[in-house]
Amino acid sequence: MSAEAEMMLEKLPEHKRLSRIKLLRRVFFMFMGACLVSVALEIFLVPNDIIDGGITGISIIMAHLTHVPLGIFLTLLNLPFLLLGYKQIGKTFAISTLFSIVAMSIGTELLVPVSPLTIDPLLAAVFGGVLLGIGVGMVIRSGGSMDGTEIVAILVNKKTPFSVGEAVMFVNVFILGSAGFIFGWDHAMYSLMAYYIAFKMIDITIEGFDQSKSVWIISEKPREIGDALLSRLGRGVTYLNGEGAYSGNDKKVIFCVITRIEEAKLKSIVDDIDSGAFVAIGNIHDVKGGRFKKKDIH
Repeated sequence: MSAEAEMMLEKLPEHKRLSRIKLLRRVFFMFMGACLVSVALEIFLVPNDIIDGGITGISIIMAHLTHVPLGIFLTLLNLPFLLLGYKQIGKTFAISTLFSIVAMSIGTELLVPVSPLTIDPLLAAVFGGVLLGIGVGMVIRSGGSMDGTEIVAILVNKKTPFSVGEAVMFVNVFILGSAGFIFGWDHAMYSLMAYYIAFKMIDITIEGFDQSKSVWIISEKPREIGDALLSRLGRGVTYLNGEGAYSGNDKKVIFCVITRIEEAKLKSIVDDIDSGAFVAIGNIHDVKGGRFKKKDIH
C-alpha cells in the first residue's frame, strides 16, 4: 500500500477504516481462493482427465470436446447463474462471485503452459481435491461462490423440500457420471474421489478445525456442574428455566459453547458430578459475540 493510500485510510472515521479493511480482507481471500482453484484444475485435475462437479465439471468436459480454452467456458457458463443470483440473492453476493470466477478463469489460462506436478491420477485426485476444497471454502467463507449450480441449489432450497446439499449432489451425479463415457470409468471414479475430498475440505475450511459445539445439560445438580465448567474448563455457562413435560417439575438447563477438543473433558466433568445427567451436544458453524473467549484458569 502506498504512503498516500495509508494517509487517506488514517483520515477515515474508525468505522469506515474497519469497513475498508474488512472489504480488502474479503477481496484478498477470495482472490487467493480463486488462485488455489486454478492450481487445482490446471496443475492436477485437468491434465489427468479428472473433473469436478457443477459448472466447473461441465466446463472441463466442454473444453476437452471442443479444444476451446477452459477459462472461456468457466466464465460464459456461469454468467446466466450470476444474473439469477444478482436478482434473487443480492448484489454483493453476485459481485463477489463474479470476481472469484473471473480470477479463477484468468488463473487457469495463465497456468496452461505449466506442466502438471504429477501424472498419477490417484495423487492428482487427492492433492487436486484438497486444493480445490480449500480454495472454494475460502471464497464461500468470504461471501462469494465458485459455481453457478450452488446458486441454483440455494434457490431450489427456498422453493422445494430439498436441501442445498441434496440439490447439488443430484446435479453432480449426472455430471460426474458423464465423465465415465468421455474419459473412461476409472477417471470417473477418480473424479468422484476428488469431488468427495474437495467437499470435505470445503467444510473444514468454512468451519475450521477448531469447530464449536453447543452443549445442553439437564441435571439435578446444575449449580455444581456450572461452577465446575467455569473453574475447570474455563467456559462461561448460562442457566435456562425449563419444565419437565412428564413430571411437570421445574428444571435448570445449563447451556454453554465449547470447542471440539474440549468435548471429552466436559463429559468427564459432568459425569464426575452427576452420572445421570442428560447431555446434548451439537455442532455450531459460527460463534460471534457473547464473550466466547475462554477464561483464564488459575
